[in-house]
Amino acid sequence: MVRIGAHVDRDDPLAHATARGAQVAQFFLGDPQGWKGPVLPENAEALAASEIDVYVHAPYVINVATANNRIRIPSRKLLAGQLEAAASIGAKGLIVHGGHVGKDDDPQVGFDNWRKVFERLETPIPVLIENTAGGGNAMARRLERIARLWEALDGFDVGFCLDTCHAHAGGEELADVVDRVKAITGRIDLIHCNDSRDAFDSGADRHANLGKGQIDPELILSVCRAAGAPIVVETPGDGQAADIAFLRDHL
Repeated sequence: MVRIGAHVDRDDPLAHATARGAQVAQFFLGDPQGWKGPVLPENAEALAASEIDVYVHAPYVINVATANNRIRIPSRKLLAGQLEAAASIGAKGLIVHGGHVGKDDDPQVGFDNWRKVFERLETPIPVLIENTAGGGNAMARRLERIARLWEALDGFDVGFCLDTCHAHAGGEELADVVDRVKAITGRIDLIHCNDSRDAFDSGADRHANLGKGQIDPELILSVCRAAGAPIVVETPGDGQAADIAFLRDHL
C-alpha cells in the first residue's frame, strides 16, 4: 500500500503526523522564507525511531539556477546544509523547487547551474526536484523545461517530486502527466497531492483541500494511482486528516 501523509509544522512533526493519521511527515528545518541554517526538531530521535517516514522540504528562497551570484552561491550553501541535516534525522529525501533565471536570461544558464550543483554536492539522501506552478523563466514549470533540466543532469541520481496543484496551475494536463513525467525522469519519488484554488494555467501556487478547489478529485486520484509513489498532502491543516482519509478510501 502507498504510504500517505502530510506537510506539518516543524515544532513536533511526530505529534502532528499522529494526530492526522499520517504515515509520512514532511516539514521544514527552519524558516522557509529565510537564509538561516537548518534547525532540527527537538524530538528528532523519537521521530527517527518511529514508523513515520520523513521528508524535508528545503526553503523556498533556494534558487541554484539563477545567474545572480548573490542568490546562487548562498543557495548552494543552504542546500548542502539542508541535505546534511535532513540525512541526520533519517529523511528519505529533500524536496527543492526547480528555481528560475531572470526574464532576459538564457534558460540554459539555469540548467548548467543545476549541473554544477550536483558536480560539487554530497548527496547522502536523494534530492527531489519539484515542479513549480509559475514563473515565465522557471526551470521546472513546463515539462519541456524539465526535460532540458534532466538532460543537463544526465549521469546524476536525481529524484522528482510531482505536485498536482503546481502541474494544474502550471498548465500541464493531469490526465497523462505521470506518463509524460516518467518518460523524462524515469521516476516519480513523491507526490504532493494538492487541489488548486486557481484555474488551469493560472500560474498561481495556492493549494486547496481535496475536493475544495478547481481540480476534479478523480483526476487527482488517477495521478496518485499511476505514480505509485508516497503521497504528502500540503493542504490547509484543518482539512488534512480528511484529505488523508479520502485518499485511503479511494486509492
